[in-house]
Amino acid sequence: MKTLIVLRHAKAEHTPGVLDFERGLTHRGQRNAREAGVLIGPLKPDLVLSSSSKRTKQTAELLGLAAPLELDRDIYEAYTDELLVLIRQVGPEVGTLVLVGHNPSVHELVMGLTGDEVETFPPGAFAVVELPGPWSEVDSGTGTLVDTHRP
Repeated sequence: MKTLIVLRHAKAEHTPGVLDFERGLTHRGQRNAREAGVLIGPLKPDLVLSSSSKRTKQTAELLGLAAPLELDRDIYEAYTDELLVLIRQVGPEVGTLVLVGHNPSVHELVMGLTGDEVETFPPGAFAVVELPGPWSEVDSGTGTLVDTHRP
């Protein structure tokens, strides 16, 4: 059994003239990211895989998890099927993975994996999905939604 925690980056600033990729977190976003880390920590993630945008990187770092953090630019504008490809490449030694990304892809990923209707996935929200078998076999409909959290 594998556990995937899908986290949407926390609340980001909207500053005129700042490129979307370079937008950082608001104070509320920083607080929400720390709170998510407190809730995710007991699940003992083995790896955090995050988009390399400023707001997702900040979210991942503020989680305060002991797990290694890997940044991947491809997550920034990835479609759900591209996120699945990245997840399938995770090593078998990883039992619990945190994926930090962007909407609408992370929201759609959770619904596609589980078949559950998750109505909203606001900034800082996360879902915990249990998956049978290895990462390489993760596909639509193979997951079970265990928990969701919205800040």
